[in-house]
Amino acid sequence: MAETIRGDSRIPGRESFTILRLFQKALKGDELARGIVFVCAAGIVAITALIVYELWTQSTPSIHKFGWRFFVTGTWDPIAGEFGALPFIYGTVVTSILALAFAIPVGVGAAIFLAELAPSRISNPLTFLIELLAAVPSVTIGLIGIFVLVPALNTIVPPLKSILGFLPVFSGPFYGVSVFSAGVVLSVMIVPFIISISREVLLAVPRNQREAALALGSTKWESTWKVVIPYARAGIIGSIFLALARALGETMAVTMVIGNSPKISASLLAPGYSIASVIANEFTEATGDLYLSALIELSLVLFALSIVINGSARLLILMTTAKGSK
Repeated sequence: MAETIRGDSRIPGRESFTILRLFQKALKGDELARGIVFVCAAGIVAITALIVYELWTQSTPSIHKFGWRFFVTGTWDPIAGEFGALPFIYGTVVTSILALAFAIPVGVGAAIFLAELAPSRISNPLTFLIELLAAVPSVTIGLIGIFVLVPALNTIVPPLKSILGFLPVFSGPFYGVSVFSAGVVLSVMIVPFIISISREVLLAVPRNQREAALALGSTKWESTWKVVIPYARAGIIGSIFLALARALGETMAVTMVIGNSPKISASLLAPGYSIASVIANEFTEATGDLYLSALIELSLVLFALSIVINGSARLLILMTTAKGSK
């Protein structure tokens, strides 16, 4: 009888039936979902690694010929085959810092108002409009910069220059298109990011922090300034870093108002150039492997800056969110 029972376990087709049941269980269980999302996540990492690999490979001729000199040389002469990224790095950094100088006070102030002081019937519609502003194409902002901002600056800058002209940053003639104009246009583009993210970070601050300050006799503004903002400081800084990453990589709007001159000038009123702008302007006209390789190396530099800055910003925002969940 025992042999008969043991023999039943070896019935033909039983193994295939068991495999089929396991396969059906996998289709209905967590294993399939885990496998799908793992493939998606691994695909993003693989794409990023592939981009870095391709940029590095294609920029190898420029890296081998110029080395570190590529980053400290101001000569950009495609005819002579001499390429230096310093004017473009300088223009990118200066326009981004200038944009942050304009956008941070406006963005953080607006976020504080929307998160802490404005009633919901005002805060929610304004937040929606600000998020719509972030979706406006950069080429549209660039056109507004050319036809609206530059004429306005031609009226505003001369009186400002007569007062601050003794400073090197406001010296020299002003023709409209300049590093200053690019910084103002960039500030318009990045301020929605600062407002939107900073507002969410401020709303993530635990309610008991506000209530404790109010219970001790603080006013609404005192609780906001002395309790809420310090608690959310890391997240607000993270929003600024994300806005900076957007400013570093902006192309069309900056290209249309910066002047596109590969020269380093102490004056903000002079034309300049940025990394993204020179790539957009000259990539299709690049002749020769070295010229093309130099432009791709600029892309690699910009990609690395964006990854580092975005990663730092995400970490700062996660720090604030983790504090708020405790």
